Amino acid sequence: MSTNRYDFHFPSNVSSQSNARLLYVSSAKYGGDWHSNPHTHYCSEFFYVTEGVGQFQIEDKVYPVSANDLVIVNPNVLHTELSLNSNPLKYIVLGIEGLELSVTEEQDNSHFCIINFKSVRNTILFHLQYMLEEIETKAPGYEIVCHDLMEIFTVLVSRQTNFSAALTPIAKKGSRMCASVKRHIDNHYRENLSLDSLAEVAHVSKYHMVHAFTQEYGVSPISYMNSKRIQEGRKLLETTDFSLSLISRMLGFSSPSYFSQTFKRQENCAPLEYRKQSRLTTSSQET
Repeated sequence: MSTNRYDFHFPSNVSSQSNARLLYVSSAKYGGDWHSNPHTHYCSEFFYVTEGVGQFQIEDKVYPVSANDLVIVNPNVLHTELSLNSNPLKYIVLGIEGLELSVTEEQDNSHFCIINFKSVRNTILFHLQYMLEEIETKAPGYEIVCHDLMEIFTVLVSRQTNFSAALTPIAKKGSRMCASVKRHIDNHYRENLSLDSLAEVAHVSKYHMVHAFTQEYGVSPISYMNSKRIQEGRKLLETTDFSLSLISRMLGFSSPSYFSQTFKRQENCAPLEYRKQSRLTTSSQET
């Protein structure tokens, strides 16, 4: 799998005609060594297939795709791409925040769509490839040029389909991103998570992610992750005879001492003291 990805940090002092914001652009060629896993993003993704034949798995269904197909997937929709090795997929992906698919009439699938752009292939490719060229050269103002190209691209998309792209209210942007990070922590808190890996999930800088998450939930991402770990640690101390070393490894802490320090800070007692007290309480209740 060969992929070139470019992340954007759009200047905050530059005005925009819409609330949409280009987060990243990537170009990829599907290889036989790539094992795709279903995943979600807090932003919308626009996949334009430039070559090849394959499939898109969206939630629990699979749809065929080929050259000139555009797949639009709304935020928080489980999806992944699958390719035929004999004719591998090549595609360009845009990650756009603040823009999601809305349906003009009743449809069963309102959270994604697949559109064929064969009739306007040259126009679509011109704008996407121009965007990639701007990113590669990084001439002064390239972020603004790419953002403007993104807005033109979305207008061209709306012309070719019965679907329209509706802007997500600004107030929901931070909440959507924070919810995505929180959900990732909830599912993976036992793993070796870092601020950098959480920022990759959110597609923003780690400084922006930490600030937004702390504002949203009143605690930092690392503090929230540690509280999840300690919550699980209490159960293990109450119900098992596992050593502190084993429990700390199971919960993703770097060392038993760090686990003990974090536990004591949150519970106001050491782990072994907590285990002793919980068992005395259980024993007195049984008698």
